[in-house]
Amino acid sequence: MAKDFFTSDHHFGHKHIIDFESRPFADVGQMNEAMIVSWNSVVGKEDKVFHLGDFSFLNKDATKDILTKLNGYKVLIMGNHDRGRSRAWWLDAGFAEVTEHPLIYKDFFFLSHEPMYMNKHMPYVNVHGHIHSQKYEGKNYFNICVEHWGYKPLSFEEIRDAVVVSEEG
Repeated sequence: MAKDFFTSDHHFGHKHIIDFESRPFADVGQMNEAMIVSWNSVVGKEDKVFHLGDFSFLNKDATKDILTKLNGYKVLIMGNHDRGRSRAWWLDAGFAEVTEHPLIYKDFFFLSHEPMYMNKHMPYVNVHGHIHSQKYEGKNYFNICVEHWGYKPLSFEEIRDAVVVSEEG
């Protein structure tokens, strides 16, 4: 049965992110290849992946090459580094769907690139990226940046279960 996954902030092709976020890679080529392997280790061909922004710093052909290597039906919620390119650019590069705006998923997750202000009485959990290795405090936030999760997307069930555990704790 197909699953839904979530991830963000791969920064494919961005050599400076290795130093900015202390990523454990010798160079950008090693980083790109390792992140492709990590993605495909959990995502199957029939799965759906919501990428919450800042996917690639590469040109369209190189970005398209990476997207063809990644398993799943890919949806991009554009991040601050993606917005310099049009929706059509990202669709042509290989995303199946692209949006510039947050999405609500299963009446449970508020999917956005940047963390959004969430009233503590809101029924949503804001699954977001943008802040990389930092944490945004509060039980209504879940940072899906690759630095926190071994460069692997997380499934809906993994996030749901983590949120339920944190609410009980």
